[in-house]
Amino acid sequence: MDSLVVERWRRDMDAFVASASDLGAQVVIRVADQDPMVQERQVKELLDMGIDVLVIIPNDADLLTGAVMDVLARRIPILSYDRLVRNAGVDLYVSFDNEKVGAMIAESLVRSVPEGNFVIINGPRNDNNAILLNLGMHRILDPLVAADRIRIVAEIWPEYWDSGEIRVAFELVLARNRDVDAVAVGNDMLAEAAIGVLSEYRMAGIVKVAGQDADLAACQRIAEGLQLATVYKPIERLALSAAGFAVMLAKGERVRTDSYIDDGKGKVPYIRLEPILVTRETLESTVIADGFHKREDVFRNVVQ
Repeated sequence: MDSLVVERWRRDMDAFVASASDLGAQVVIRVADQDPMVQERQVKELLDMGIDVLVIIPNDADLLTGAVMDVLARRIPILSYDRLVRNAGVDLYVSFDNEKVGAMIAESLVRSVPEGNFVIINGPRNDNNAILLNLGMHRILDPLVAADRIRIVAEIWPEYWDSGEIRVAFELVLARNRDVDAVAVGNDMLAEAAIGVLSEYRMAGIVKVAGQDADLAACQRIAEGLQLATVYKPIERLALSAAGFAVMLAKGERVRTDSYIDDGKGKVPYIRLEPILVTRETLESTVIADGFHKREDVFRNVVQ
């Protein structure tokens, strides 16, 4: 695992371990704390332990290529979980349709703000998902820019998924120009940082913000009217699927897929899951109905 900084990753870990254990697998976990050099070393350690399959959430899509190819050279299968290792030719990629996630973020904002000034806050370029999210956002927003309906007044690319870095960068944007109507954000943790800055300018709830991951804090902000939307990626579905496919790979069984993704080297088999948009109107029918969050937790700060 890259890290446990983002709320969702602990859910992923717990669901994956439970499912893999039910299938008779022993799971050995390493967490790199957002350091690609540490993750590279951990991959080598696991390889020396005699693992049957490697499941990896890469910190850096490119810096991990060499370590991953060493694993493949030993004929140990690799499942790239949620994030893709580029130029490595892993055996299987299991994730949500991340370009669609970016498009859904942008679409939710455009429905609320059909004309105005937009800011895009991305994830780091070394995360392939951040690139795909950005492509999805621009697929929706660029035609509206060409039609002179909206303007993208700033686009932020942080070095890390880091709230402090985003706060500083977004403060600089607003210091130059407070005429911002909507903010498309790479995930809910960074959305929280952006909303914190907007609060300082007394613009929170006025400027529309959308992110992804359906973190509890984000769902609470949606209930309170501080965040417009989030994209929910049912983590249990992802973790259960990945655990099942990992066990199949470990046993040498063939995994059949209908989708492929280009990793820069070739086509990688891709298990593509569908994301779900969450707004205040759909909180009940999505994250609450699924048991992802409890109703009393989501609406804790809302007088009903």
